[in-house]
Amino acid sequence: MFIRQIEIDGVEENVTVTHTDQGADVTASGRLLFQVGRYEDRESRYAKALIAAGLILGRDKRGQPAGTNSMIHEVLTEIERVAGC
Repeated sequence: MFIRQIEIDGVEENVTVTHTDQGADVTASGRLLFQVGRYEDRESRYAKALIAAGLILGRDKRGQPAGTNSMIHEVLTEIERVAGC
């Protein structure tokens, strides 16, 4: 079973993760933020999840996602679920 698409309501913007043959496309407000490959290494996927987490959770004064590490891992988990990682 595949989840084809998921939309996450965010503080700054809503983020949509859509399943593709290669993994997933992550978009916000109709623009492509990044693509996640099904066979990318975990560190690369985590770095991309930081971008999405910033939009979903908001940002602190330093420009980092305003959430805990476990919150960022939850965003990563949902992206990986749609990508089929």
